[in-house]
Amino acid sequence: MPFKSVQPEDLFECQKCGDCCKGFGGTYVTQADIENIAQFIGTRPDTFVRDFCQLSGGLPVLAQKKDQFCVFWDDEKLCTIHPVKPRMCKAWPFIESVMIDPANWEIMSGACPGIRTDYPLKVVQKCIKKILSDNRQAKE
Repeated sequence: MPFKSVQPEDLFECQKCGDCCKGFGGTYVTQADIENIAQFIGTRPDTFVRDFCQLSGGLPVLAQKKDQFCVFWDDEKLCTIHPVKPRMCKAWPFIESVMIDPANWEIMSGACPGIRTDYPLKVVQKCIKKILSDNRQAKE
């Protein structure tokens, strides 16, 4: 089978376009994300949430600028918090919703030029399942 050894880099190569940093309902931040980003930018976690987040469903999400990009997106510097970007950003595009509905991979590719769609969706799902499993094991 030609797709036996598909790796994440075969399915996605970041184009640094920022499309994933724009819109789409916001980026949820965990308490660990909040603490890491606050420390990185030299502020306190409560100040970070107040100044750089909005609430969505009672949970903090990174705020967006008027152009709909994340407050930490800079056209010249790209992501200004890249070393400590939220868990949700680190995972992109290998996310749970593709496991729920593989068609999400193709939908996401419409907004992300780095996502390849020339692999069968079952192959994409298998690769994402492995990535998610590896990430869970790393946390344990």
